[in-house]
Amino acid sequence: KKYIRSGLVTVNGEVVKKPEQKVDEKKDTVCFRGNPLTYTEYEYYLFHKPAGCVTATEDNLHRTVMDYLTDTARHDLFPVGRLDIDTEGLLLITNDGALAHDLLSPAKHVSKVYYAKIEKTYYAVIDGVVTEKDVNSFENGVDIGEEKLTKPGKLRILKSEPESEIELTITEGRFHQVKRMFEAVGKKVTYLKRVEMGSLVLPDELAPGEYRPLTEEELQELRRH
Repeated sequence: KKYIRSGLVTVNGEVVKKPEQKVDEKKDTVCFRGNPLTYTEYEYYLFHKPAGCVTATEDNLHRTVMDYLTDTARHDLFPVGRLDIDTEGLLLITNDGALAHDLLSPAKHVSKVYYAKIEKTYYAVIDGVVTEKDVNSFENGVDIGEEKLTKPGKLRILKSEPESEIELTITEGRFHQVKRMFEAVGKKVTYLKRVEMGSLVLPDELAPGEYRPLTEEELQELRRH
């Protein structure tokens, strides 16, 4: 307001001195000290979370995922969902609260059909030999010590020896869920990485700690999904 009243702001080339003046962010050109200002309502970033940082906007003890985003237009961005501190992989960061709610809200009950939450696929290294019995167990839901079994998960064995490598697709986001599912069948996750979330796929060329804006095609597909 002080800058505006000092005559340092122009709208379409005209000096304005009333902070309450309305502008059309899509049509009007707003300049401060002669430099054009741009307005971005929503931003969407695909981030490759590295291990060792927490999925939060701020933390007193650890580096957060938001500390990696250094050149964004908005300052109200937040991570959609969460990954454990030692888990790597795909994370969506945005300031679109409505989209985040749609992605994270519980399954909807419509006409007696339950629509699952968005699917998430993880790559993991397992201490122990994962078997077809485990595949069947995951398909039927696993007892991880809560009131209800987990919802069916799709487990794919990529490698069995000397340690197992797997991909697991689930539709829930319970606390430490992937690790607890394997603990329930007597095995331990030693490395965990989220590679897909809904229609989003973690690009091979995106290194841990790097991020890029979602393409328009990715955003539209995610909304449709």
